[in-house]
Amino acid sequence: MAKILVFSEINGDRVKNVTLEILGRLSGHAIDVAAFGNLSSSVISDLAKYGANNIHNLKGANLDKYSPEGWANALQDFLSKNSYDYFIAGSTSLGKDLIPRVAGMMNSGMATELTNFVFEGETLKGTRPMFAGKCLTKVEVTGSKPHFVTIRPNALGLVESPKAGTGTKTDANVNAGNIRAIIKDIVKGASEKLDLTEANIIVSGGRAMKDRSNFKILHELADVIGATVGASRAAVDSGHADHSMQVGQTGKTVSPSLYIACGISGAIQHLAGMRTSKVIVAINTDPDAPIFTKADYGIVGDLFKIVPILKEELAAILK
Repeated sequence: MAKILVFSEINGDRVKNVTLEILGRLSGHAIDVAAFGNLSSSVISDLAKYGANNIHNLKGANLDKYSPEGWANALQDFLSKNSYDYFIAGSTSLGKDLIPRVAGMMNSGMATELTNFVFEGETLKGTRPMFAGKCLTKVEVTGSKPHFVTIRPNALGLVESPKAGTGTKTDANVNAGNIRAIIKDIVKGASEKLDLTEANIIVSGGRAMKDRSNFKILHELADVIGATVGASRAAVDSGHADHSMQVGQTGKTVSPSLYIACGISGAIQHLAGMRTSKVIVAINTDPDAPIFTKADYGIVGDLFKIVPILKEELAAILK
């Protein structure tokens, strides 16, 4: 039985889903959780429900706001005082920024962007997409412990009947060390929808959207089905959408249950960011568009005619 520390990102009173996905897959192991910030009763309850035993609330000077240096120093301080076999976190924007830094500081090996994993005894063996998702490789971390692992959000899925843990919360005083760069403020986007990397349903538009204002029809469809709106690099480069919406090799990698591609041809760079979606629906006027080779369902036609009809039909079904 491996001793595992899971890093949890907290957004207000909500635990990011990727943390719960990870916890649900660790049944049978000694599972602790580490998190910064104020942990509400609902956060503690959710973590315990999915198997967390000891929940360590990391506290100390200059740790109220995210700081790559401060949080990395604090995690190193905590890990050096405790003995864990694995440190597992979500491959989110924060996770990609923070976790490799800690692994480097501790001179430990790291496996990133895993889409699945299993334990053989106390050894974690994972699956990782490579070469823009064209192939999958089996990975295993060796060397000094703890071994560091990050998991792609939405890749594992939530366990339907998780095994609960004790959920015992303790405060852990940690040292942020010398912080040379301080983040004064984090400006959140205007949208209240889930970030693309966490979204279960995504509606994306390509260059064929023609204008930024035309993304309105995608937002209207997204509101009906509870989706987040994304875009291809071509749409972003054309000024039709913000970079924060970009899905693809140079944007965000997503793994939703449903991905609806509207007016997206399916360049390899875009496919690299969304090919692990569970179900892909493509809408395009070109029947030979590469996106149709990856789509589970395809509609050949004008997106400006099809999307409004799709919205009305889905609204009637979901009423």
